Amino acid sequence: MKENRNVKRVVAGIVLAVAFSCITVGLARQEQLEVLGKAVNICLECIGIG
Repeated sequence: MKENRNVKRVVAGIVLAVAFSCITVGLARQEQLEVLGKAVNICLECIGIG
C-alpha cells in the first residue's frame, strides 16, 4: 500500500515538472501573446464585431 503511494507521488512530481517546463518554454517564446490574440478574435467573432 505504501509503495503505491510512493509511485503516485513520483508520477505526480514528474507530471508537475513537465508541466512547469512546458509553461516556462511557452513564456520564453512569448506564446501567451499568440493565445491572447486568438482569444480576442474568437470573442469578437462571437459577438459579431469582427
